[in-house]
Amino acid sequence: MSEYVSLNHGSGGSLTGKLIRNVFVKRFGLAEPLTDSAILKEKGVILSFTTDSYVVDPIFFPGGDIGKLAVCGTVNDLAVSGAVPVFISASFIIEEGFPFHDLELIADSMAEEAKNSGVRIVTGDTKVVEQGKCDKIFITTSGIGILRPDFEHISTAKNVKPGDKLIINGAVGNHAIAVLGARNKLTFNSPVVSDCASLNHLIRKVLEECEKIHFMRDITRGGLATVLNELTGIILSGIEINESCVPVEEPVKGLCEILGFNPLFLANEGKVLFVVGNEEHKKVLDVLRSHPLGKYSEVIGEIVENGSNLVTLNTSIGGRRILDMPSGIQLPRIC
Repeated sequence: MSEYVSLNHGSGGSLTGKLIRNVFVKRFGLAEPLTDSAILKEKGVILSFTTDSYVVDPIFFPGGDIGKLAVCGTVNDLAVSGAVPVFISASFIIEEGFPFHDLELIADSMAEEAKNSGVRIVTGDTKVVEQGKCDKIFITTSGIGILRPDFEHISTAKNVKPGDKLIINGAVGNHAIAVLGARNKLTFNSPVVSDCASLNHLIRKVLEECEKIHFMRDITRGGLATVLNELTGIILSGIEINESCVPVEEPVKGLCEILGFNPLFLANEGKVLFVVGNEEHKKVLDVLRSHPLGKYSEVIGEIVENGSNLVTLNTSIGGRRILDMPSGIQLPRIC
């Protein structure tokens, strides 16, 4: 590791993984595989527990704000473990001079998103620091969900096997591009809006109607490429992805071509990767497409047994290449 922490260590890519494992995992005794939520058992009850911090810049962007983002991110981390999100805590670090009007808008946004997703914000903390010691406002949320025993395998991916299909519930990259546009005051021919959304109702519908859900992970920092590479590291099998099947909206695709971004590496805040049994993937697709947050769902690839733990991308121009995990960051402070 380098001598100092850099923005790249917060990218969600391979440098983030190295920082977490080299500094925190070995000191805290955390168990592999590292998942977005810890699964805790106490007196016959299985709980899913997660925590996250939000430092997005700007704090208001098309499709959301830092408050909505904080609730959605915590709800989604719990939901992809298979749990029903129940309680959230919210802590605020606020810079002196921050407008009360903006603070009230953020609190209203959090309250509305919590109500819509069916969770309760039950506790929290507030700190105020001097001007220049914090960039406007930072929010930390933690969440607790209740997990059924038959869903305990989902976050560990232990039931994933070759032949399983990979499904995503819509287009990638919108959140990163929406935040980039707001940050740099860019204009688009077609508006780009963040996909920021709580996915627990969508995920619950899938779990209630389908039996072969072998893995789920929400696609945030580091994008789809990071989630796929993390999965290969857990299951020790290969993954094959068809680039032409990964949904990307035209304004996002166009800006990526101009700026040299890869949409597969861009952050999302309303997308989830499902790994499902081959025999049930069509049913899962139908269930997803019947929900507003999943109507553009697509099968993007499958688990393969090819002797390697690599993600292979069948490109849209007919070639094949290895899709590595990004090492650093394309866009800082995206969530």
